[in-house]
Amino acid sequence: MKKTTVDKNISGRGQRDLKVKVKSARGKTVSQVKWLQRQLNDPYVKRAQLEGFRGRAAFKILELNEKFNFLLPGSKVVDLGCAPGGWSQVAVELVNALGAKKNVKIGSVIGIDLQEMESLPGATFHQIDFMDNDADIKVKNILEGKANVVMSDMAASSSGHKKTDHLRIMALCETAAYFAFDVLATGGTFVAKVLAGGAESDLQILLKQKFTKVHNVKPPSSRSDSSEKFVVAIGFRG
Repeated sequence: MKKTTVDKNISGRGQRDLKVKVKSARGKTVSQVKWLQRQLNDPYVKRAQLEGFRGRAAFKILELNEKFNFLLPGSKVVDLGCAPGGWSQVAVELVNALGAKKNVKIGSVIGIDLQEMESLPGATFHQIDFMDNDADIKVKNILEGKANVVMSDMAASSSGHKKTDHLRIMALCETAAYFAFDVLATGGTFVAKVLAGGAESDLQILLKQKFTKVHNVKPPSSRSDSSEKFVVAIGFRG
């Protein structure tokens, strides 16, 4: 993976609109065709391929970290629902998990997912259900202590019903937050994807009780037609 920074002009404003069309829609639903066309014309998808990231989502955590600077050398990071591994890739470099930066603290990155993951230098992936009662104990044993950052780009499977999907992802995010409370060291950071839709207030109240600062952000790489945004909770009270 090449070292990268966020390109402010990646959206290509002012350039000619050269959209790629899906060549064949045979056997595909309308939504599948729209998704494929969006992928083909997404500059972040293309850039992720060029820079060796496992997905465009890598730019979201890069942009969030540029703003809030929570992935620091020496940090211990837990990536929940880590597949396909783009966020872990970014974290490995920023926390110096490979020790590439000399005379700088070396961090660690562990990824948690239900599915088996392709290995990634500098990170360890574990097939653990973070909702299990003993998941926090397993993670702290792997880390040999508590985490400095818990991050989650998880989303529940889509049902096609917006209100249902919103409630599902908010429930998933709240569960991830409670997991973070069990594994974070004092002063730690929790980052998670949420969906705008009206059920975020309970999560906001909860996080404001546990952290000194809570920010709600939609990074530039988050698609404009998506209702996703990210909560960044800083300064875990312990």
